[in-house]
Amino acid sequence: MGLYLNPDNKNFTRDMTKDIYIDKSLMINVINSFIDTNNTYICVSRPRRFGKTMATNMLAAYYSKGCNSKEVFSKLNISKEPEFESKLNKYNVIIIDLNGERQIIKDKENMLEILTDKIKKEMKEQYPDVSITEDLSLAESILAIYEATGEQFIILMDEYDVLVREQVSEELFGKYLSFLNGLFKSNTVRNGSLQTDASAPLGLEPSGSYHMGSSNVSQGSTRTAPNAIALAYLTGILPVIRDRIQSKLNNFREYTIINAGKLSPYIGFTDDEVKALCDEYSMDYAECKSWYDGYVLNGYEIYNPESVVRAMEDGMYEGYWSKTSVFRVISEQIGRNFAGTKDAVIRMLSGESVDVNILSYMNTMTDFESLDDVLSYLIHIGYLAYDRKERTCHIPNREIWEEWQLAIKNDSEYTATNEIIKASKELLKATISGNEEAVAKALDESHIHVTSNRSYNNEDALGSAIYLAYLYAMNKYTIVREMTAGKGFADVVYIPLYKEDPALIIELKRNDCTESALDQIKDKKYYDCLSHYRGNLIFVGINYDEKAKTHTCKIERFVKE
Repeated sequence: MGLYLNPDNKNFTRDMTKDIYIDKSLMINVINSFIDTNNTYICVSRPRRFGKTMATNMLAAYYSKGCNSKEVFSKLNISKEPEFESKLNKYNVIIIDLNGERQIIKDKENMLEILTDKIKKEMKEQYPDVSITEDLSLAESILAIYEATGEQFIILMDEYDVLVREQVSEELFGKYLSFLNGLFKSNTVRNGSLQTDASAPLGLEPSGSYHMGSSNVSQGSTRTAPNAIALAYLTGILPVIRDRIQSKLNNFREYTIINAGKLSPYIGFTDDEVKALCDEYSMDYAECKSWYDGYVLNGYEIYNPESVVRAMEDGMYEGYWSKTSVFRVISEQIGRNFAGTKDAVIRMLSGESVDVNILSYMNTMTDFESLDDVLSYLIHIGYLAYDRKERTCHIPNREIWEEWQLAIKNDSEYTATNEIIKASKELLKATISGNEEAVAKALDESHIHVTSNRSYNNEDALGSAIYLAYLYAMNKYTIVREMTAGKGFADVVYIPLYKEDPALIIELKRNDCTESALDQIKDKKYYDCLSHYRGNLIFVGINYDEKAKTHTCKIERFVKE
């Protein structure tokens, strides 16, 4: 039992004793299905605070030969599965927290050599009969143990991309590439000694035969050695870097915040899990959804775990996740000011989605060649959500929307947008109080701003102007565009999060009249879309005159029994 080799299960048991613990143990079933297959090497990327380390601790507790975790898992869902014990504590596990090592090792440039020495020291202690000499690399040491015992390894590496994100020196980065190459690509057993084969995974012998527990290897046979590594599981914020690192990790299957495949329900908290927490802690589910939902992976709605937990513990909703970082992450990226950046930001702030091509991004911190690259990066780190079907991105929830608002607050490029955001609070008050003139004037200003780079009379621009003008409403309402209602589709519906606030139904017209808009709301009974809502409703009819480029507004109240 060691810190790196065959750790105990204390980190995982500590995770389980937290006041709020969501059972994600069925993830083990998925990981088990990868072992000893063509999908042995996997890289799982997701944003900060989305449970990467906790998942790694769980896998270490399950696979490590350094502990007996049957009792630890006995009350979790995985224990009910028929294959639960088939791989339980059966492997040599090496666990590496690369970010943690980066923090504690003072000699940064030689951290990989120091880390290797630490792991090899534990190997010598746990396998005193195996010759692990000073000149052997970590990969070669693994193979030495495998050759002598036939015992396979599982490598768990948390924050694999930290050296990329911190943009370390070329010397250290080169060492890291060699480290990865040694572990995952190059070493084989041949003629009783360890040699390099740049095309083979660790432990795979393409041309010789292998006898378990013996150094007798003969050339010319068609038999091959099994992999010394049964599973490699890497986690990080970024997917595999599509530059020099990709050549070292091109045998890894990627599971990302864009496409997590079978791992989707384990990337964050699911909708059902959050509903259960809201019931347990007597918290409003709809408000929780508006604050922290917005990521959709293969049909699963995914919430930010860190923020949900903090909200339940504190009994209030606010931007918890943002406190673990800074809005400058967004500022730095939109400050690159590629063509179309400002227009895209304004549209997303006003509730729209924008097109994005995620294929060009190299998954680095430096190689940004277009707006698509910037948006793709922001998707991976969680500041945008991706719609795979539509190939668009958007701001996922209120928590992240507040971060975007902070990001543009001191940016001169967005001065007009900031003014509209400030004015939107007054606009909501004016709408609720029935001040039709103030609403029309605010829409005139919003329409001018939101269409700065698009056709002024575009129908979508009118809808965007509404969203932008009512930005403050995102703090108090769930906003639904083109909502199925009554005998048609209501243009925009604002459903209140708090009982004291009225619901809003907005109908838009062009070159018509506001009375026609209100009549349509009532005649087609758009208020039926609020079947579970009782109380004050406000109908807002808005007409846009293309020739005059002005808006008119009419407001009526309606009490729904």
